[in-house]
Amino acid sequence: MALKRIALQDFVIVQSLDLDWQAGFTVLTGETGAGKSIMLDALQLVLGARADAQVVREGCTQADICAEFDCPQNLRPWLEEAGFAQEQELLLRRVIDSQGRSRAWINGSPATATQLRHLGDQLIDIHGQHAWQSLTRPDAARAMLDTYGGIDTVPLKSLWQGWRQTSQALEQALSAQDNLQRERERLQWQISELDKLSPRADEWDELNAQHTRLSHAQTLMDSAQTCLQLLEDDDAGAANPLGKAHHLLQDQEHLEPEFQNISDVLASCVAQLHDARHSLQSYLRRADLDPELLADLDERLALWMQLARRYKRTPEELPTLLEGWKHELRQLDAAVDVDGLRSTEQAAYQQYQAEARHVSQQRALAAPRLSRAITQSMQSLGMKGGRFEVQLEQAESATPAGTDSVTFLVAGHTGATPKPIAKVASGGELSRISLAIAVTTSELGQAGTLIFDEVDSGVGGAVAETVGRLMRSLGHSRQVLAVTHLPQVAAYANQHYRVTKRPKSNTTISSVDPLDGEEREMEMARMLGGEHLSEATMAHAREMLTMARLSASELLNSNGSPASNAKSKSSKASTTRKNTSKVRGE
Repeated sequence: MALKRIALQDFVIVQSLDLDWQAGFTVLTGETGAGKSIMLDALQLVLGARADAQVVREGCTQADICAEFDCPQNLRPWLEEAGFAQEQELLLRRVIDSQGRSRAWINGSPATATQLRHLGDQLIDIHGQHAWQSLTRPDAARAMLDTYGGIDTVPLKSLWQGWRQTSQALEQALSAQDNLQRERERLQWQISELDKLSPRADEWDELNAQHTRLSHAQTLMDSAQTCLQLLEDDDAGAANPLGKAHHLLQDQEHLEPEFQNISDVLASCVAQLHDARHSLQSYLRRADLDPELLADLDERLALWMQLARRYKRTPEELPTLLEGWKHELRQLDAAVDVDGLRSTEQAAYQQYQAEARHVSQQRALAAPRLSRAITQSMQSLGMKGGRFEVQLEQAESATPAGTDSVTFLVAGHTGATPKPIAKVASGGELSRISLAIAVTTSELGQAGTLIFDEVDSGVGGAVAETVGRLMRSLGHSRQVLAVTHLPQVAAYANQHYRVTKRPKSNTTISSVDPLDGEEREMEMARMLGGEHLSEATMAHAREMLTMARLSASELLNSNGSPASNAKSKSSKASTTRKNTSKVRGE
């Protein structure tokens, strides 16, 4: 689960670079400005950091970054679900063009920056020299404590969001209550107006049809009476001739068979004529002019028209309009139910508070453990008697992360009163505290590769040696990469790379070279004494490498945490150094 290879093409001031990385502790050294942090920038980009056209080497069209990792088992389900090929290695690639556009691939398949960032969280843990600055923010300190304590705040955030939604609904109801009440009263009045009519669906058409009939009742009755006379009149009526014709043909059916069909038709006509006479007689018996009903219909139709004009609708739309108003009123009644909303809000807040108390209890248990762990690391970093404390206080207001305010307090030496980390004045102390935090938290993470970017800035001497031992000890179980200016740290590295910058064809390029043997001794001497190497600085460099190898062997044969190892071996390394000096006659 470590970084195996990185390849860069036209990245910043790197023309072309292809490096294999090994397990253990690796350092990158070089002059200030040589580009030691370029490697880290490239790794962050290939792991999803924001792309910028400035990373493309001047005069080139694009920068190409590839990184190869051992593929951890815990990532295989995610790779399968996301549709990426599962190999023994995990190959990541990102290309950024001169316009700032970028493309990415995971195991040869197109990927998004978000997917790269997801992998980056699992593969690499980067600690910068100013990591302490983020820890001055209560939210960052709280997040670090939660990570250390394995505290799950997802349910708490969900309950907070639910409570805020109900709280906002209550606030909106209270602030808009007057407007809602006025709107409610308006709707109630309009509904009462239409309720006087109580319009039914399709009633308008029925009323019009009924009114039309009553308006022409006399004409209809006269027509029915005349028609009945035409059918029943003895001289000119239709009934007698039709009946005679039917009987005449019926009497001759035995002589002419064709008469039978015609006789049947006439019989049907006689029957239908009889039915028509019956229906007309029935209509005349029940028909009535009914002027009172006609007046009622006139009045109701007038009310329909009046309300339709008032609300600028057609009469046919009035039933739908009434139902719509009633629906709006029901919604407003629910909206102005302040008591119901307040009850819901209080219930949601109580659920949030219960979970917040549970999280606070977990933080109260984790805080002293984190305090002890970082305090122990501080002792081995030249801060004897120093203390690190995690202070828990009640937050001013409820947040998605709970009701706790987390502050990191530091005392740099015995007798000092712990103060907020932001108020620790010494830059060296801040660097060492940052390193102690980085070492403590790095032991907890799952990332296979730890990167320390000049976290040893501001320390030196015996403390620097301790830093080197810590890095080497961490390298026993994780891959550790460090950018450093300190020879005491570099001496403990399993692998040593030098970053150099040189002019080439009116431009500047950076290169990275592995060092071993005499080349490594020369780089150590440069770090000790500058560009002008002397026999003394070369001897000092060789001695430092020898002492580091001896101390590293002792670390390899011991057990325990990196911090405790470095602390327990510090006195042994010092004794060995004194003995070696005596043998050399120093």
